[in-house]
Amino acid sequence: MSTESTPSEYMLLFRNAGQWYRDLSPDELQKFTNQWMSWYDRLAAQGKLTAGRPLAYEGKIVSGKTGQFVVDGPFAESKEAIGGYFLLSVETIEEAVKIAQDCPGLPYGVKVEVRPIAARCATRETVEAELAQAQA
Repeated sequence: MSTESTPSEYMLLFRNAGQWYRDLSPDELQKFTNQWMSWYDRLAAQGKLTAGRPLAYEGKIVSGKTGQFVVDGPFAESKEAIGGYFLLSVETIEEAVKIAQDCPGLPYGVKVEVRPIAARCATRETVEAELAQAQA
């Protein structure tokens, strides 16, 4: 029997703290950018980072029963808008949290949300269970 554990996927969502960078000098901003890229490169070299990208500020929100409403968005407060993500392949959520705690943006008010990637859609599992129970 193998005792090796299988890595799981976790997503780090970076919530922007608004215009925090406006108070930084060009040198400070360059130092921050270098720290962020070093963190990214280190995680990638360790095989823990499988993807990561910033998100554009603009986008669209689609809603309504048939998707008939399409509006500019997102409308979250700028300090809560998701500014980017990392997709991690690590052993535990604790390891993902430890990585999040090293985020160079934390001192500037960036928040990091750590979310496990589900193997299946929870809604689908619920519906399937309810159908099975109704048929029993």
